[in-house]
Amino acid sequence: MMEEEELEFVEELEAVLQLTPDVQLAIEQVFPSQDPLDRADFNAVEYINTLFPTEQSLANIDEVVNKIRLKIRRLDDNIRTVVRGQTNVGQDGRQVKEITRDIKQLDHAKRHLTTSITTLNHLHMLAGGVDSLEAMTRRRQYGEVANLLQGVMNVLEHFHKYMGIPQIRQLSERVKAAQTELGQQILADFEEAFPSQGTKRPGGPSNVLRDACQVANILDPRIKQEIIKKFIKQHLSEYLVLFQENQDVAWLDKIDRRYAWIKRQLVDYEEKYGRMFPREWYMAERIAVEFCHITRTELAKIMRTRAKEIEVKLLLFAIQRTTNFEGFLAKRFSGCTLTDGTLKKLESPPASTNPFLEDEPAAEMEELAMEKGDLEQPKKPKAPDNPFHGIVSKCFEPHLYVYIESQDKNLGELIDRFVADFKAQGPPKPNTDEGGAVLPSCADLFVYYKKCMVQCSQLSTGEPMIALTTIFQKYLREYAWKILSGNLPKTTSSSGGLTISSLLKEKEGSEAAKFTLEELCLICSILSTAEYCLATTQQLEEKLKEKVDVSLTERINLTGEMDTFSTVISSSIQLLVQDLDAACDPALTAMSKMQWQNVEHVGDQSPYVTSVILHIKQNVPIIRDNLASTRKYFTQFCIKFANSFIPKFITHLFKCKPISMVGAEQLLLDTHSLKMVLLDLPSIGSQVVRKAPASYTKIVVKGMTRAEMILKVVMAPHEPLVVFVDNYIKLLTDCNTETFQKILDMKGLKRSEQSSMLELFRQRLPAPPSGPEGSSSLSLLAPTPEQESSRIRKLEKLIKKRL
Repeated sequence: MMEEEELEFVEELEAVLQLTPDVQLAIEQVFPSQDPLDRADFNAVEYINTLFPTEQSLANIDEVVNKIRLKIRRLDDNIRTVVRGQTNVGQDGRQVKEITRDIKQLDHAKRHLTTSITTLNHLHMLAGGVDSLEAMTRRRQYGEVANLLQGVMNVLEHFHKYMGIPQIRQLSERVKAAQTELGQQILADFEEAFPSQGTKRPGGPSNVLRDACQVANILDPRIKQEIIKKFIKQHLSEYLVLFQENQDVAWLDKIDRRYAWIKRQLVDYEEKYGRMFPREWYMAERIAVEFCHITRTELAKIMRTRAKEIEVKLLLFAIQRTTNFEGFLAKRFSGCTLTDGTLKKLESPPASTNPFLEDEPAAEMEELAMEKGDLEQPKKPKAPDNPFHGIVSKCFEPHLYVYIESQDKNLGELIDRFVADFKAQGPPKPNTDEGGAVLPSCADLFVYYKKCMVQCSQLSTGEPMIALTTIFQKYLREYAWKILSGNLPKTTSSSGGLTISSLLKEKEGSEAAKFTLEELCLICSILSTAEYCLATTQQLEEKLKEKVDVSLTERINLTGEMDTFSTVISSSIQLLVQDLDAACDPALTAMSKMQWQNVEHVGDQSPYVTSVILHIKQNVPIIRDNLASTRKYFTQFCIKFANSFIPKFITHLFKCKPISMVGAEQLLLDTHSLKMVLLDLPSIGSQVVRKAPASYTKIVVKGMTRAEMILKVVMAPHEPLVVFVDNYIKLLTDCNTETFQKILDMKGLKRSEQSSMLELFRQRLPAPPSGPEGSSSLSLLAPTPEQESSRIRKLEKLIKKRL
């Protein structure tokens, strides 16, 4: 019956078992076989054909069948053995479990026995330890007590769950009583050695007290804290007597003596008591910290009483000595006791540290002279790690108004000195090599600003920094008004226009520009100074925000002052433009007054063009050289001049009426000459030829091309009317009837002719192109007549030949 079940199991296994290619590959690697029957892709037909390839081979069929049956029988035996082996596993497991149950019982018994023996040993140790502890306490054998007490407490922890047993509870209570007695006894010993009343102290510590400190480390932390407070209070009691408020040595001018006293006390402590207290108590640092708290309180009290006697020099002296002392503490101590809760803390510790603070004396800070541009490219120093910063100096913050008022006064005097120096020395001397230099006074101003910033950030990073920022803003505006805007040359009304004869007689260099060379250099110098102030003010704002408390950064805003300097820059550029523009005005006026209908032949450029070019060559190189350090503002000058001169030139061009054909040709030649000069204006007179900025070139090309188109329309015959009107619309793309009227005036047409042409102009104005109508409107534009084309080509050849 068992064999039948096993065979059924094997058949079912064969039916369901499907091996994956990975499993099959692994089997082949572990059990390599060359038998075709073991292959996963076994094919019965191919296998039979291999055994019997021919009919004659069928004679051995019985032998082959017997071999296969024998192989099947062996496989069945192997499978049966494996299956039977699996059916016996459960029975074997039950037998093993019975054996291990007995072993576990023996193991539990052994563990319980071991625990019982260990507990009895601990109980014996605890009982004996408590007796010894009580005896040693009475004999003040603190050295032995320190080791024994820790051991007793460790053993007592093992009996925490047995506190219900009266004997165990009684032992625990005896240990607690011994701890209480130890604490009171040690405090009494320290009180006897270091009495609170009086300043006299024994010659040195005893071994008993040193061992007592080791015991205090194990007792309630309050015992340790009480010892520390009692010792520090007794150690500093002399300080409170020597530097009482009514003592002369207590005032700010002798603040050095306070710090000298504590330094001596620290040396005295190390010599006498350095080995009495454990190192992890940091007693020397605690003494110094408590001294700082007392000093801060005492100084605040005495400064409130004598506030009227505080002068800025005295205040800065006291602050400088105090910050030096705080730096000394940072070098000697870690500051770890500032946050452990043992002693009182600083009520309001500084929220941030000053990135420029390096515990330097005030005299050294005053030598931090900032060279020109120092704020523009600041080197960011590493912020110092000083946990003691402000621990004493915080008391000076309520009195910093004295410092702020002093800086207000000093800056006011500094601005007045700048004004007086400028009047006495006059404007900077022209220097073609180094023209347009920044006024030295602005560098001096920012040097002083930086010194104030460094000093004030040492004193406080709170409201006083905001007050100082307000002072900075005030004198930045005053500098912009009094030194920069106040010294810009004043413009005067232009002189009478030049006549044609005077233009013809004019020789190169005979007529001075409206502003003298010195005035042009001064304007450029003021522009460069304003540009420097603008950039440096932006950096000043960033530095102030870095130094002030994070909560106050939004209140620092120097945008208004930067706008003031931008206004000075714009005013300076406008003055330069107006000066050159005004110098060219007489020439343009002369152009508009010439009798252009009487011009008989086209020659070289007209005298008015020569005059304009002369003024450009006189002014622009000076301005360019003096603005060499601020190229962008020179570009702005060129753009503003082009935007001013070209429309004015076109306005005067319309005033040239009537114009003959030859006169128009001459004007076209002159216009082209001016166009070339304007395109070359940024580098005119320079040995280094630079390509003009694209923004400038675009303005010149657009404006002067319009002037050329105006003259080409004037040169065109006005008949047939349709052709003329369409050419005007094509060349000028100007739908303004007023402009069209001016063109007709330039041509010298009568009013009767103009009325019909104006009517036709209104009719011919093209509608916005849309679809086929747009293309048809373009077809209405007639070509330029042959005569006009010939004249324009001839004129262009003449211009090229001249160039």
